[in-house]
This record gives sequence, structure tokens and C-alpha cells, in this order.
Amino acid sequence: MIRLKELESWLQDLQDFESPKVALEQYQTPPHIAAHIAHTIQASFGDLEGKLVADLGCGCGMLTVAAAIMGATSVVGFDIDSDALKICKENLEDLEITAAELVQAEVRQLAVSHSRFTKLFDTVLLNPPFGTKCNQGADLEFVQVALELSHGPVYSLHKTSTRAHIIKTASRWGVNVQVLAKLRYDLPNTYKFHKKKSVDIEVDFIKFTVK
Repeated sequence: MIRLKELESWLQDLQDFESPKVALEQYQTPPHIAAHIAHTIQASFGDLEGKLVADLGCGCGMLTVAAAIMGATSVVGFDIDSDALKICKENLEDLEITAAELVQAEVRQLAVSHSRFTKLFDTVLLNPPFGTKCNQGADLEFVQVALELSHGPVYSLHKTSTRAHIIKTASRWGVNVQVLAKLRYDLPNTYKFHKKKSVDIEVDFIKFTVK
């Protein structure tokens, strides 16, 4: 299995968003966090190597690439934004990754508009919108779709401050929540409304499994 530092080194070379869209809460998943996530998923649970994996809201492909490098049989990245998917495609081509497919779709409508993906995937990954600005509740909407697409676990990132709400909601769904780690997410100054150079926020790395 590839070492954590080697995986992070590969991810650091990926292209980022050229013109991130605030309405979609587009931020690149930091390479060190993506590497930690993918390495933990494989080393601790064996949920990437040889698996069919989905990345919901794949953006420029940080988690898609990480899953592929960690040995996924195939990774399908879903995103609504054609500009992000173009960059993701370039990142995959630059690393000569062929075991990946990209699908342009509204993630929250996937189970309805693309029912062939229902319960298709062994593992689903996502770094969803945290639900700020006009996307309140989007993080759990993404998780709900992920649970519909996966017949195995779902791995996701969420603001630590929302942990109690996430656990309560997941329990109502009949879903187990396991907080695997609390990480520091350095959110860069990306949009005009950002006043600070960067903001360091706490995020939970969570594993969801149906009871």
C-alpha cells in the first residue's frame, strides 16, 4: 500500500479551481486532509482497494484521485459544475489514471435522475458543502444521497460544530455514525466576502453505516 506522505505528494500537484463559485461552496479539499482520509479508509477498513467508489461533489478530483491511487477498481466522480469536471479530467489525465469516470449531475437529484446508481457502489466519499450562505442543510442532503447510492459505508467531512445535529439526524435515519478523527481545515481566502487571509476550522471525518 502506498505510504501516506507519498499519497499527499501526488495530491499536492493537482490543479485547483480557476474561478470557484460561491453558490456551490467550491473549495479544494486540502491535500493533507484528502491523503489522511483515503489512507485511513484503506488502512483501517479496506474500503478502497478493489472497490467501486463514488465521489459526490468531486470538484477538481482530490478525493477521486486519492481513491484511485489507493487502488479502487473504478471511481465515479459526480459534480454539477462543468468547469470543475474539466479540471478534474485534466488532473486524471496528468496522472494517467484511467480507472475513473466523471458524470455531470446535481448530486441531490442523483437517486431520482440516475436511479441506475442506487446501491451500486461499495464505498462513497464526499466533502460536501458545509451548508453556509444559501446551502443550509446541504451537507446532510449529500449524505442522504450517498447512503442511497452505497451498499457499504459512506465517508464524509463535516464541521465539528454540527456533530450533535448530524448524530441526531443519522440516528433518525437508522444510520450509525463513527467519528474517525477531528481535523483542522485551513479554509483559504477565496471569495470577496472573506475578510481574513485564511480561517482554520475544525472538521469531523465521519463514517456512516446503515444499521
